[in-house]
Amino acid sequence: MRSTISLISSTLLLLLSSQLISAEQSLTDIERASNQSLLWGPYRPNVYFGVRPRIPQSLLMGLMWTRVEDYQSVQTNFRHTCEQNEGFAGYGWDRYDPRHGGIQTIHDAGNQIDITTSFFKDTSAGDKGGNWGVRIKGVPREDAPQDLKSTLFFYVASEGPKGMAGIFNKLEAVGSEEELKNGYDGDVVLEGEQGELGEFRITIKGDAGSDNRHPTHGHPSGMDKSLDKTFVHSASLPEEVLWQSKPLLFSMLKGQIDEYIEKYTQENPPPPFQLYTLKPDAGPGNMQFVQKVFEGAFEFDILFSSKSADKELDSDALTSGINTITKSFDRRFVSVFKPKAPFTSPKYLEFSKSLFSNLLGGIGYFDGDWKVDRSYASEYEEENEGFWEETAEARARAPPQVEGPSQLFTSIPSRPFFPRGFLWDEGFHLMPVIDWDVDLTLQIIKSWFSLIDEDGWIAREQILGEEARSKVPAEFQVQYPHYANPPTLFFILSTFIDKLSAAASTDDTAEYAPQLLNKDSATAYLKEIYPLLKRHYTWFRRTQSGDISSYDRTASSTKEAYRWRGRSLLHCLPSGLDDYPRAQPPHPGELHVDALSWVGLMASSLSKVANYLEEEEDAETFAKQLTAIKSNLADLHWSEKDGIFCDATIDEFEENALVCHTGYISLFPFILNLLDLKTDAGKISKILTALADPEKLWSDHGIRSLSKADPLYGTAENYWRSPVWININYLILTQLLNFAESKDAGKNQKTAARLYKELRGNLVRTVYDSWEETGFAWEQYDPESGRGQRTQHFTGWTSLIVKVMQMPEVAAARGGSEGGFKEEL
Repeated sequence: MRSTISLISSTLLLLLSSQLISAEQSLTDIERASNQSLLWGPYRPNVYFGVRPRIPQSLLMGLMWTRVEDYQSVQTNFRHTCEQNEGFAGYGWDRYDPRHGGIQTIHDAGNQIDITTSFFKDTSAGDKGGNWGVRIKGVPREDAPQDLKSTLFFYVASEGPKGMAGIFNKLEAVGSEEELKNGYDGDVVLEGEQGELGEFRITIKGDAGSDNRHPTHGHPSGMDKSLDKTFVHSASLPEEVLWQSKPLLFSMLKGQIDEYIEKYTQENPPPPFQLYTLKPDAGPGNMQFVQKVFEGAFEFDILFSSKSADKELDSDALTSGINTITKSFDRRFVSVFKPKAPFTSPKYLEFSKSLFSNLLGGIGYFDGDWKVDRSYASEYEEENEGFWEETAEARARAPPQVEGPSQLFTSIPSRPFFPRGFLWDEGFHLMPVIDWDVDLTLQIIKSWFSLIDEDGWIAREQILGEEARSKVPAEFQVQYPHYANPPTLFFILSTFIDKLSAAASTDDTAEYAPQLLNKDSATAYLKEIYPLLKRHYTWFRRTQSGDISSYDRTASSTKEAYRWRGRSLLHCLPSGLDDYPRAQPPHPGELHVDALSWVGLMASSLSKVANYLEEEEDAETFAKQLTAIKSNLADLHWSEKDGIFCDATIDEFEENALVCHTGYISLFPFILNLLDLKTDAGKISKILTALADPEKLWSDHGIRSLSKADPLYGTAENYWRSPVWININYLILTQLLNFAESKDAGKNQKTAARLYKELRGNLVRTVYDSWEETGFAWEQYDPESGRGQRTQHFTGWTSLIVKVMQMPEVAAARGGSEGGFKEEL
């Protein structure tokens, strides 16, 4: 009998083991297939057009250009990295999907030209990420001369390590001796081989079959270089400087310029379109510059072909691929994000496609080392009054360490100003992305959690490598392991569980069928990431804990209270709401309502994941912690007098005191869904009243970040002290919709519905009008004028407007007069 039981147990164990191996293998297969379709992309969003694979120390490619009509404008109008206020009438992706490619239009008013980059991937070709191509098209703008002279540079850099003989991974320009030394009449061919990519060929097409025109000589001598050729200059350079492609190019151009000046004198120089040309010197080298000079409109193709593919990509296949991208994107976008009334006109559909395409087009792959202070100075515990001065001194004396290299696959907030990963931004970025591509979203989340250290910390800002650091002031480069950040990725894990619950109705024959909505694969993914989620949760609760017991505070739980470490006198950068008013002066006994609310979000999300994985004991623990958090929000942070949630501090009499600044911070229990529709109805009613009051939070352009009645409204930096931010407004709108559609909301239902209708309309019109006027989405919006301000091309969380337009009208709000809610007030 005993042997029979043992046999049955062994059989069950073997069966369970084989099922686990099968699920893990399935996950591995899915990730391998996904990597094939996502290996290549414009994953250098910091430049106007740059391509690289998701492989560290591999190939970097990019495009640079300028007009060459006169000497003065060449350097000032030389384009490469995305910059603010560089004389553009807008730029960005009109259509883009990371798995297939897309079309980007750059309205370069300063150079009087519109440039289109149409990028297409054939991921069915071979097993090294496939083939890809880009078509570069330039059209002079209306104010430009039709013979406008432009020069473009395409570069390829091989970052790979040197071989045993000190030779770089293979990369060379091939051709006849005449082509290598005097320029190419036809196609330029670069051949290479590198690590995971294997062998490849890059072809920069010549003019055959095109209408391209080139400047003729404008110098009495006739010069010695024909501008209808393509010039290639090859160089072998130290790997650490390869990212500095623009200064490297300027250095190479200077060599040719000096030769011309010596030959023709400064009084009789060649025209600028001739002067600013590379000296042809093609061959092997880990840096390859390819230059073309055009007159008027132009078009040419760049084609990448993997040796593992059956055939090379050609221009006909590129044309077909570009057409397919447009049609498939448009068809699928309507099925996923079609705007709902009253935003059904074609202009809103195009606006929505642009915002979402630029969100996806802001996905980048970053690798490199980074700076961290792991001194763990005792001052960082912030236990003493005046702690902000002590921590500043500790930071000044602690030499930062350089760690890594690390890699991150992430979307970014803004290509010109924030071209790197931000932890609290990322959860907002992924809210629309998970509706489009679940598997891509989960790869990005996994990439973020791969950065977690053994304690459970993830750096709030990812500044990987010298290129990334070049965009960040030195004082913000060092990361601190006691700094937290809002854990918005937990939003996405909750959404994923919801999608798994609804996966039975998923159409597997659809154009895109998420592989990770398969139960076995999803379970394997969650089992892999679940320990990391718990580790981060535990780290956050430990490092950001607040003090209840040392002060005369009454709370249901003695544990659930938190405060952000890393505060200064005027800022709380780790909270994400940098200059939002807090207690003055800071005190080690203060408690932050938003920090407690974020822990509530984590507990809620982890409870859902644990239940899905049948981790019953964990699920019960998280549920109990969530209950305690909700109770403590009321016990420690609710002000009945002010009708809002507030931070708490210790006053000059060593007594607990609430610090109330009506605004985003006071809304966190509401926007993170930590209030009960019935038992908290009174609190919700007061919050809705504050939201609706134009003398407090309401504006015609969205909910203000701080009450207009607050003495600090619009003061100092005025970063989070009045402007309208789309990410917080989206969370507010989501909760208003929940209340508007729930009968349990009671008397608050009608109020929420009317607020929802007006706020949704105000937000969409504000972002659309500014986009229409300027060509850009913006970081924030002025609550009085609706004008977009601060960071330009902020297509990170401002792209949540795509989901706002997709939101439904609600029954209780239909039929009301325009502005009716304000009339009622």
